[in-house]
Amino acid sequence: ANPRRDTPDLILDAAEAVFADSGFDGATTRSIAEVAGVNPALIHYHFKSKEQLFEAVFARRSEEINARRRALLAAVMERGDEAGLEDIFVAFLRPTVELGRARSGQGRHYARIVVHVASGTDERSRRLTSARYDAIALDFIAAIEMRVPGIDRQSATRGYLNAVAIGLSLMAPTGRARALSQGACNDDVDILVHDAAAFIAAGIEALARRCAQKRSGNS
Repeated sequence: ANPRRDTPDLILDAAEAVFADSGFDGATTRSIAEVAGVNPALIHYHFKSKEQLFEAVFARRSEEINARRRALLAAVMERGDEAGLEDIFVAFLRPTVELGRARSGQGRHYARIVVHVASGTDERSRRLTSARYDAIALDFIAAIEMRVPGIDRQSATRGYLNAVAIGLSLMAPTGRARALSQGACNDDVDILVHDAAAFIAAGIEALARRCAQKRSGNS
């Protein structure tokens, strides 16, 4: 195999680790090159700038996550009424939780980056979150509206964003649940995903009931 072909992936893997540890401002292209084992000039050759490298790191994982989410959501929606709200959120959560908790450890760096970007108020964070996640967000909000009769767009959107917050909190295996439960909680991905999906679905259904109560109160 031609080793030059693999250089961009080596750089992306190294950049993901360095950005996770040092943040965008603390990371340097020199430190990324050292971790990747490449000449710093190759970073400029392949990615032009630290800014473009960061965006490439974010794009690589988000595209992988969103491709899986779309496929899983499509399979859920094809089942029609047989599939419920919980199934929609299993489709939403599984790709990120599995990536963040993979035995290879490769997704853990991205888990730290995406939590920072998703909660960031700076222009870069807002732009990246919007560019990489708005389209899939609208797909899931539409799925909520289809599965929950009477819910309004405001409640569906807030329910989705609460699901995002839960999903981000589950990506990294911090061990906190095990510690707080004195060992009762384990890190089984299936249990994590299905428990969280049940919690989210119940919350959204509660929001839908509030919508119905408001409408009946105003009629």
